[in-house]
Amino acid sequence: MMLSSALESLALNYPGQPAVNGLAGPVTWRELNDHVCRMATILTQNNIRRLAVELDNGLPWVIADLACLKAGVVMIPVPLFFSEQQKDWLLLSSSADARLATSGKESWHTLDCPNGILQQRRVDVPAPLAHDTVKITFTSGTTGEPKGVCLREKGINFTTQALAKRLAPLGIERHLVVLPFATLLENLCGLYLPLTLGVETVVLPLAEVGFRGSSEFDLEQFITTLTNWQPQSLILVPELLRLLLLAAQRSPEAVRSLKFVAVGGGKVPPALLLQARKFGLPVYEGYGLSECGSVVALNVPGEDKPGTVGKPLEGLELQVDANDVLHVSGPVAMAGYLGHADSGNAIDTGDIARVDDQGFLAIEGRHKHIQITAFGRNFSPEWVESEAMLCPAVLRLVVYGEGLTRNVALVHCLPGHEEQARAQLDALNERLPDYVRIGPLIFTDEIAKPPFVTPNGRLRRRAVYHHFFANNPLSQAETNHGILSTARCPDCQRQAADAEQRHY
Repeated sequence: MMLSSALESLALNYPGQPAVNGLAGPVTWRELNDHVCRMATILTQNNIRRLAVELDNGLPWVIADLACLKAGVVMIPVPLFFSEQQKDWLLLSSSADARLATSGKESWHTLDCPNGILQQRRVDVPAPLAHDTVKITFTSGTTGEPKGVCLREKGINFTTQALAKRLAPLGIERHLVVLPFATLLENLCGLYLPLTLGVETVVLPLAEVGFRGSSEFDLEQFITTLTNWQPQSLILVPELLRLLLLAAQRSPEAVRSLKFVAVGGGKVPPALLLQARKFGLPVYEGYGLSECGSVVALNVPGEDKPGTVGKPLEGLELQVDANDVLHVSGPVAMAGYLGHADSGNAIDTGDIARVDDQGFLAIEGRHKHIQITAFGRNFSPEWVESEAMLCPAVLRLVVYGEGLTRNVALVHCLPGHEEQARAQLDALNERLPDYVRIGPLIFTDEIAKPPFVTPNGRLRRRAVYHHFFANNPLSQAETNHGILSTARCPDCQRQAADAEQRHY
């Protein structure tokens, strides 16, 4: 069943049940369908073809998204953390002929719309798209030219249905949206999946969840929100899983309602998952990428193997080539990158992977991130970085060892906890093989801020390497005795344009 049809069915069969909840109170399935129909009519009457949505999480986003599907309009989510230059590039490259936001642009014509400021402009020669494209998601938040991934409705629908089949036995009744809707993972699993399952979704402004900008998070606000709304499911990135674990330690009542917590967007050490489960957190790791419409594999209760990202969704074919790189085939494949030809039915993920004899998929890291030390040893920095997540004083770690005799680490730690972080990383080194052990440390909080992270907290590794390691990082670290407070170079925004973000 297509998503627009699913909404109509829920409005007919369960008209008074809550569909979306938030600060303004619940909205029933009937009310939501009415809102969506009105918005779809506005889009159709104004002959809008491609709508850029620049909104915080909330009911207006939900209405606009579902209205685009109903009206056959291509939706283009605009990440709020993008600079004005980035947003202008997004609008230009996507040939968006309409924009929904909280503020207007002088050169655009404003239309009457109850869900925000809806503006329209004339686009004479729109950029070509595959005829069945319904969404363009931009996966790289660089200053230069973010990359647009064109997605088909059949692929989105396939993923949603496959996830619904896998998660339906859990009986989830309320989902809390934590990540921005501009993140494809939350867009699909926090909006389309609850719609498919008939589940109530709590949608709050990002600040109400705990976000302070794009790179800081308020744990106490997060605990308050969890306590007040008592959700049964969440979608998190690894950094937020660590905060959820802290929330469970400080306030067990805040997490008592949870039935399922999916974690993706980065490698999660099995020990962290086991630690979370000791506190009663039903945490399960998954994997996906925008080019495959988000989720590819997911652990679930009854089919779970820590250290892996679960079994692939039914209907997807996985192949690992001679270089151990994963290829995904199936109806979820994107319609191509914006401005480029259709990529076909198979996606080269660029990830080093293995599939065990039980069918569980394990991701070892990015093929392009493999580094070779001065002694000729190959290693994946993601392995060391994921293990460092077990160090309580370490918030983020970035390892660099290309051509070096000793690996260098950038460390973002709790304020004033440099010595504790150093001791914890020393203890970690004792458990690691000698060729991946961490040598000099550079303490900096810059690696937790744009342009070095994506809106959902994923590292922009190439931007970090260009900014911090353009010169000899070993000498720099030793000169500063392993402690460095950095300021951004004037050129780092340009250097960040080379960074890529593939996964959700």
